[in-house]
Amino acid sequence: MAEPKKAAAGPAEPRTRSVRVVVLALMITMLLAMLDNLIVGTAMPTIVGDLGGLEHLSWVVTSYTLATAASTPIWGKLGDLYGRKGIFLTSIVVFLVGSVLSGMAQDMGQLIGFRAVQGLGAGGLMVGVMAILGDLVPPRERGKYQGMMAGVMAFAMIGGPLVGGAITDHLGWRWSFYINLPLGAIALAMVTTVLHLPRKERSEAKIDYLGAALLTVGITAIVLVTTWGGSEYAWDSAVIMELIALGVASLVGFVFVETKAAEPIMPLHIFRNRNFSLMSVVGFMAGFVMFGAVLFLPLYQQTVQGASATNSGLLLLPMLLAMMIVSLVAGRVTTSTGKYKIFPILGSILMVAGLFLLATMDTGTTRFTSGVYMAVLGAGMGFLMQITMLVAQNSVELKDMGVASSATTLFRTLGSSFGVAIMGALFTGRVQDEMAARGGGGATEKSAQLDASSLAKLPDAVRGAYEYAVASGTHIAFLVGGSVAVVALVAALFVKEVPLRGTAKPGASEDGDGTAPAGRPSAMESQAV
Repeated sequence: MAEPKKAAAGPAEPRTRSVRVVVLALMITMLLAMLDNLIVGTAMPTIVGDLGGLEHLSWVVTSYTLATAASTPIWGKLGDLYGRKGIFLTSIVVFLVGSVLSGMAQDMGQLIGFRAVQGLGAGGLMVGVMAILGDLVPPRERGKYQGMMAGVMAFAMIGGPLVGGAITDHLGWRWSFYINLPLGAIALAMVTTVLHLPRKERSEAKIDYLGAALLTVGITAIVLVTTWGGSEYAWDSAVIMELIALGVASLVGFVFVETKAAEPIMPLHIFRNRNFSLMSVVGFMAGFVMFGAVLFLPLYQQTVQGASATNSGLLLLPMLLAMMIVSLVAGRVTTSTGKYKIFPILGSILMVAGLFLLATMDTGTTRFTSGVYMAVLGAGMGFLMQITMLVAQNSVELKDMGVASSATTLFRTLGSSFGVAIMGALFTGRVQDEMAARGGGGATEKSAQLDASSLAKLPDAVRGAYEYAVASGTHIAFLVGGSVAVVALVAALFVKEVPLRGTAKPGASEDGDGTAPAGRPSAMESQAV
């Protein structure tokens, strides 16, 4: 019995090395997608100063976000139908073309349009990374790479603003877009040369154009409601009400069309799986909480605790390091034991606890104390960020890997849109109410958006009122975030421990929840990369 084992061990190590090279290429692509918005965000004041069009500033971000969210499910489905590698390479090329065009923009209108092109490509980057990883590595082994993905996210959030500031100061704002080219070229070269997926027969199925159109309109309406509501337009304005009606009608029509389509853009049968639906809820809530925290924590620390805005990414270091370390540990444990149900539960508990702790911060909270609270939240996010994708992918058949990855990514994106909108509206309302109550309402029309230099110019009494108002606004935002996160905890409690593919012997039976057989090999298990 010893000899066959020795013989079988021969090709394993080369294959493992090949997988790691491919994962490195995927991580570079993921970094490409995550760095972009953070770098561009830092360069925006300079861009506006050069191109003008301050009144259209928000559309530079909105056009990118809309295109990304709307295209995400379509990229996933195209990968399922026509092959993952070619579609993934296409999304990288579209992203790079959008980057070049954005860097060459001569006015704000051009920049907004070219950012939409860039966003179209970005929609395929994240989905492609997750779906290829799902093809490449069985769920049991995939845990080993969770810490790496969390590390990329942490690096992007910390390094993005710093890199963006350095590029803008020394090379000019156009290089905040051109910087994508060398990274993209490396990703293209590596993916082209080292990624070899089994050849997929070209599908003869007709693309679900009507379903794609209805889903795109529905997602666009939702994102515009969350972006414009309470800022560009009042929540009860005609524009917002019309967008809500359009979004609801489009999504209802989409569900109806998907029940009739021969090859639906998002097959509804994947939602019959309990674990997949529950992970969609958890992912939505995680996106809601995380992006709200990333928005308000630096604002609180800069305004109330006097931290420098220059190193804003470093302010989140306790949360991001905790997230990275916990994600790495959870991935290793999942790989060694095959068990994962405890992690969504622990993550949700820590997420709720961290948010309620952050809600207790006031003008006297020290940086150390707020750092501990952020670490608690970060640990909760670390348990959730990759596990949600892992369980969702394990809950569908391999032919639906793309749509499962895109649906999970989409729910997280929509969650972030709702989180920023709802927490932002509550924060701004509380800040303005407190400023008015304390006699500082005349300091600025947009008192919730004072920067550090403007704050320093205020009279002591007004500055004190503003610091109190920001602390109060942070309190209400995180209190609501913690209450919403309880939903994620409830959903996590109902997750069923289904064996991860790669943990059971081949030939295991179909799971009662509709999960693919645990022993079914991944697309790459049967051939070397």
